Amino acid sequence: VQLQESGPGLVKPSQTLSLTCTVSGGSITTNSYWLAWIRQPPGKGLEWIGYISYTRGITVYSSSFESRASIFRDDDSSMLFLQMNDLKPEDTAIYYCSTGRTGLAPDDVRGRGSQVTVSS
Repeated sequence: VQLQESGPGLVKPSQTLSLTCTVSGGSITTNSYWLAWIRQPPGKGLEWIGYISYTRGITVYSSSFESRASIFRDDDSSMLFLQMNDLKPEDTAIYYCSTGRTGLAPDDVRGRGSQVTVSS
């Protein structure tokens, strides 16, 4: 399976970020993939944002993001989405989508990432 993130690149402060992750090379329903979003700010480690289950679309978020982030999935098109509102400059990071609940397990498959810069 392969994952590819896409997004706007540059977002102004207070705006909403919308990211898309396209999954190919395997059905996300047949393979029962949990799907997650993580990010890495410049000079910092990976930060887990949240995940969505493969059935019923149950979402779980990090307490750091639960008030601002929403994760969706469209199994028919094998796509995963992240929306994050009220962006701040400290949200500048590379955003990754991944299989699994955290994107950090050895067998989790992660995309190459999408750079998001929050600046006016």
